[in-house]
Amino acid sequence: MATPKELLETCVREGASDLHVTVGRAPVLRKHGRLVDVPGCAVLAAADTEAFVQAIAPERSWKEALEVGSADFAILHSAEARFRINVYKQKGFWGAACRLIPTRLLSFGELGLPDNVKDLITRPRGLLLVTGPTGSGKTTTLAAMVNYLNENFDRHIVTIEDPVEYYHSHHKSVIMQREIGVDVPTFSEGMRRALRQDPNVILLGEMRDLETISAAITAAETGHLVLATLHTTGAARTVDRIIDAFPTEAQEQIRAQLSVSLIAVISQSLLSRSDKPGRVAAFEIMVMTPAVENHIRKNETFKIPSTIQTSRRLGMILLDDHLLELFKAGKIDRDTALRTAQQPKDLEPKLV
Repeated sequence: MATPKELLETCVREGASDLHVTVGRAPVLRKHGRLVDVPGCAVLAAADTEAFVQAIAPERSWKEALEVGSADFAILHSAEARFRINVYKQKGFWGAACRLIPTRLLSFGELGLPDNVKDLITRPRGLLLVTGPTGSGKTTTLAAMVNYLNENFDRHIVTIEDPVEYYHSHHKSVIMQREIGVDVPTFSEGMRRALRQDPNVILLGEMRDLETISAAITAAETGHLVLATLHTTGAARTVDRIIDAFPTEAQEQIRAQLSVSLIAVISQSLLSRSDKPGRVAAFEIMVMTPAVENHIRKNETFKIPSTIQTSRRLGMILLDDHLLELFKAGKIDRDTALRTAQQPKDLEPKLV
């Protein structure tokens, strides 16, 4: 078996996004969204995967993995690469999923984000959500937002992450990056403490539970810009997911709070390109307007997509409309567009 260092180096050299190490299979890379075996590697035995996990896991994380069966951490592989790693047990054997974190922070243009997003993240207060499935590039988008603020404005930025992925140096802003399990025990505790640290901007790696969601909304209401993620697809579903996290008797109040604190929802998917190797992001962007605010307050989130569709001039776009643009530009194929679409039956006739 190749050494852990050699396998991670192969991931970097091949331009892969992930490395998977599991019993009964040769090490696997994810390249441009597809799985391929690492060339020249044999099928892994239990001793191989355990040795890999022990070699890369810090002592704290290995202890956690032994106690609860899995652990998350990030490691520096070289000056050019860091990895976010999840080690886990399955069928009694050890395995690992290693996500390559690029050291170079991308610009809004490279990500495909419209310029109006810069205006959204320079607001003095409010909640901006970046949503999408696992592996859709949410962390990369948030890192680009923080980097833009850091390079152009004097802000005190506090991040709460699990684990810290992109490292930010101080430029015009002061940045404090706190890692769950190392610097602070939980997201909710991190949010509570962050409010006492004189922040302008709080980046919340994930709104996992009711307490954290409530703390994020309160922080946004009380004069802070909060950037956060959720594992949802689409703006309307994101709003529903937040409201549904609360007990029925509290939902009317949360709708009212959310209608005044929410700045925007950016929902994204990362798709394999058809014109060249690589991937491209597809976005749905909802910006808070009086119409959207009214829909949220009145519990009429089903009306949000039509409002987005008729508000292109305000910087909004539906996911399916962006998929159509990417298809017409030759960047994605028909199957990818339909597989990703929220309303594939409506989109299909347009893909000609």
